[in-house]
Parts: sequence; structure tokens; C-alpha cells
Amino acid sequence: MKIKAFKGVRPTRDKAHLVASRSYLSYSDTALREKLLNNPYTFLHIINPEESTGSGPLTGIEKYKRVRDIYLKFKSQGVLVKDQKEGLYIYRQASEGNTYLGVIAASSVDDYMNGVIKVHEQTIASREEMFTDYLEHTGFNAEPVLLTYSMIPRINELIESYVERRPEYDFTTTNKVLHQLWCIDTEDDVEEIQRLFRGVKTAYVADGHHRSASSMLYCHRKRKESMRVEGDEPYNYFMSFLIDDEQMRIYDYNRLIRDINGLTVEEFIMKVNESYILQKKEDIHKPIAQAEISMYLDGVWYSLTAKDRIYTPSDCVSSLDAALLSNHVLKPILGVKDLRKDERVDFLDGKQGLTALQYAVDSGVYRVAFALKPVTINQLKEVADQKEIMPPKSTYIEPKLRSGLVIYSLGQD
Repeated sequence: MKIKAFKGVRPTRDKAHLVASRSYLSYSDTALREKLLNNPYTFLHIINPEESTGSGPLTGIEKYKRVRDIYLKFKSQGVLVKDQKEGLYIYRQASEGNTYLGVIAASSVDDYMNGVIKVHEQTIASREEMFTDYLEHTGFNAEPVLLTYSMIPRINELIESYVERRPEYDFTTTNKVLHQLWCIDTEDDVEEIQRLFRGVKTAYVADGHHRSASSMLYCHRKRKESMRVEGDEPYNYFMSFLIDDEQMRIYDYNRLIRDINGLTVEEFIMKVNESYILQKKEDIHKPIAQAEISMYLDGVWYSLTAKDRIYTPSDCVSSLDAALLSNHVLKPILGVKDLRKDERVDFLDGKQGLTALQYAVDSGVYRVAFALKPVTINQLKEVADQKEIMPPKSTYIEPKLRSGLVIYSLGQD
């Protein structure tokens, strides 16, 4: 695996906590407006130019050019500053019960193309093209792709040696998450970490499939335009956050359905019973056994265990809980053909617990809920190694990274 040091564009130390933001998609409209109104430094101003400038709806290239304008304004005002030396960055995110510690670097697009960096999710072509145009016209990448690899003790030793020092950034956000950043800019340490990563034979995209795919398309586009490709041009790389797979946390990703497709409860249960063994439970039930999921319907929790005849345990994709549920309940019984597009379906990550899942149904907004077991890191690796694709919304993976903490420039700023 080839990683590269780069000159990051970053907030000044005093403003890092004000600049870094969650993905704008995670904010409600009200919360987004409040952030933009009360924080002049938030990165949300850059990625939401229509809200920030009051210019009205913007789309496509027009919007991306406005994004770049505000980005350059933040630079001219000294809110964002480009590092003078190429380096790597150590980032730690800690919350109650979970700590993630790894390296922010530029990862090779060639590694992505030749299978050193493997994927487990299918991307949507239109979104790939959209993100490629975004990179082309904004000229930067502000949210790293999350990559994971098998732990190498010496990499962790080097990381820990920096963590003992004063961090460049050290702040806690309102969701009670601690964010810390250290800069590695000594040549010996950078070279050793790069050398150690060359010993990583395989890395896996944990989160950021569309970002990595669009970086590949952008690289193809720039290579076609260039008279001569040296290999070290910024477009040959994409920003990544690399953590070993012993740290990464995969949560269950549960399903909420607004109706049972015109069936009575008795009819629905009868149909489900054709593929699953149902057992009523007296209280909230968390699935544990192989091929087991849970269901909450009409105030009752059920254990659903897939019947042996409907799956092959050795098939790394069709034996996943998400695949079994889609293939034997959601599609044939509830008429959910596409999880990504069906407006009757919503998702709740396992961090919120099964109580939240039950409350969502009891509120009357949803009719039935399905709780799945988390995909394991070994299952994720097996799917990627066999060049297969998981069903949509199979994983909810942490850490979730902030935008604007470190920015990877794709050209001249």
C-alpha cells in the first residue's frame, strides 16, 4: 500500500473547534440554519453556499464554483492555512466507550484500481459523476475516506509516541466527542510510516465508497487531460484516515417500515413463517444466533430464525442477515424492491439502541421494525476479498469523521 505525505490546509489552532463540522446531511434544516447564523467559521458555510450567501438554490457546477469561492475566502481571511511542509497527521476521536486512533494520509488511486484497496459496497454512477465534478471545480477534498487494515504493532508504536505530546488540536464537540490532531512532519518518521504501510497488502474501504470511486474517476479525467503524468500529482491520491481493524466499530443497521403492504398482521406473520421460525418474546429481544433477526410488530417482539433451506452459510453475501431479510421478507412480502429509494423504509443505527427502534414503531410513524446483528469485520473482509457486494445499508461504521479538520488540496490554492 502506498501512502503519501501532503501539505494539509487546516484551521488555525484557535478556530479548529469552530470550523470542523459533521456532514451537512446529518443536520436538520433548522439546525443547519442555526449553525450558519451563529458560527461564522463553520465549514458548513463553504459546503452550503446557497444558505450561507442567501443566493437562492444552486446546483451542479455553479454551486461547486461558489463552494470554491468561499473556500478561498476562508483562506484569504486566515481561517484556513496551508502547511509549509508535507506531512502526515495523527487523529484521535474519543467518546464514551470508544476511541479511534489512526493516520490521515494521501492514499494511492492506483492501489484502489488494482485491488490493494478493496470495496464492499456498490456505488451509484450518477453520484460518482456528481462527486467527480465536485472535485474538479472545488479543487479540494475535505472529508477523508475511512480505510482499515490488519494491525501492525510498529505503526501503533509510532502513533503512540506522538500522542504523548501536546496535540495541535484538542477540543470536545457538543455531542461529547473528543477530537485531537498531531502533525508528523519529521522526515524520518514520515518515511518510516510510509515504509511500514508498504507492508500492508490489503486495505478496505470502511466508509466513503462514493468518495473513493469519484477520486478514481477524477484521476482518470486528469490523466487524459495531461500531456505528461509524473505520478506524484495530487489527483493520483485521495485523502484517507487509516485505522487498524481492531479499532473499527461496526454497528447494526436496523430497518423501519411504514406499512405491511396491505396485509393483516395474521397474514403477514403467516407469510414470514414460510422462511423464518418465529418465537414471541416477552421483552425487547436482541438477536444473537446465526441467521437470527428480531422483529417488533403491534407491541410484540419476535425472534426470527431463518430456516435452513433458504440460505447457504458458506455464501458470504446471501447468508448476511440484511440479504436474508430483503430476499425473503422485504421484497416478496412487503414489496420493497429498492432499499435506497423506497420512501416507506427508514434506518436506525444500533448506537441508538433497540428501545429507540421500539419507540419509533409505538409512535405510529412505522408499522414494523427489524433488528439485525452487526456485520463483523471478517464478514466485511470476506465480501471484499471475493469481490462481492453487500446489500445496501448493511453497515453503520464508526468513526464518523468531521469535514474541514484537514483538507487535501488537488491543485493550486
